[in-house]
Amino acid sequence: MKYQNEHLVPHKAALMFTPANVLNEDVCLPAALIKKTALENNIQWMQDYADARGVSLAPHGKTTMTPWIFQRQQQAGAWAIGVGSAWQASIAMASGIRRVLMVNQLVGKANMTLISQLKNTYPDVDYLCCVDSAANAQVLSAFFSAQQQTLDVLIELGVPGGRCGCRTADEALALAATVADLPGLRLRGLELYEGVVHGDNPQPQVEAFLREAAALACQLDRYVDGEFLLTGAGSVWYDVVCNVWLAAKKPSDCRIAIRPGCYITHDGGIYHEAQHALMARDCVACDLGGDLTCAMELAAMVQSVPEAGRAIVNFGKRDSAFDAGLPQPIAHYRQGKALADPSALIETTGIMDQHAMLKLHPGAEVQVGDILLFSTSHPCLTFDKWKTLLLVDDEYNVLEELDTEF
Repeated sequence: MKYQNEHLVPHKAALMFTPANVLNEDVCLPAALIKKTALENNIQWMQDYADARGVSLAPHGKTTMTPWIFQRQQQAGAWAIGVGSAWQASIAMASGIRRVLMVNQLVGKANMTLISQLKNTYPDVDYLCCVDSAANAQVLSAFFSAQQQTLDVLIELGVPGGRCGCRTADEALALAATVADLPGLRLRGLELYEGVVHGDNPQPQVEAFLREAAALACQLDRYVDGEFLLTGAGSVWYDVVCNVWLAAKKPSDCRIAIRPGCYITHDGGIYHEAQHALMARDCVACDLGGDLTCAMELAAMVQSVPEAGRAIVNFGKRDSAFDAGLPQPIAHYRQGKALADPSALIETTGIMDQHAMLKLHPGAEVQVGDILLFSTSHPCLTFDKWKTLLLVDDEYNVLEELDTEF
């Protein structure tokens, strides 16, 4: 659908004045902000961590789906960008990414056709996907051999009750033997995601899963010609993945690649807690100096103070993640001036499609038109609600508009 004045509404956080400052009401709010200083810190910190551990970094790009960020990660030294679908792979390749790990199964004629076309369009890009069944492997073999192409694949190892992946080492070995005999496929290694292991104290189970994977990699090695890729690690256990795999016996020519994603903006919720725990147990992370810091904030305005102790702000489920804790206020401005730290005075207690409800504790002074900045939890589900993010400096001047490609 085309609008008569489409140029006036480029996206929901439109800049109405230039130059634009978020605190001066130059931007339609709510808006998702990325703080440049914090973003650059996080990109470099995680790259430094991977380098210090002697592993490769393949950040999971599905977190941001923002080509500008992909490019900065690659420029900083990322070995690959991870994605979850054929569409996401196409965005990464079009962004200039040289190696794309699709840590998911490739299924369906249309998706296979897209990957085949991408292989022709970007012949120098190294693309890998996962397989966990002979049925999928046979379909992929028939399709790509008919196109006179070779598809590089990783065996995925899973856990009972988890998501994808072979459930046992024997299943994975049998699948590797099948892949080795199929035309159009080339086995490159083993992939897993330890984040599917849950429980009150999951670390021992995570470590056992990783040891099982390292032992399996040694058995799979005979089916891999050249470098063996062993890859796992989300944003919670990447230190444990490094610890276990670096200490374990593995193929002689083995590349370990870790795939954290949410570190890119970090958060004020579940990943803040996970990183705090990691820093307490990992001396390598501590010795790097510095730490990850929250780079994403949500800017919104108070639109109503309908009763004592209650205020309504103009963001909701359409604008922010709410699955792992509600966004909470971290800064309060009125007419561009900072007011008291709201973290102990104002609490988000409810959220609807376009409204968030705040509880005002004694001492909180909130007026209609005030601007509040919020930290969020689980950045993946905030990124995907925005066509455009605003890159800002530490004074909230808008530096650039960053388009997402969800």
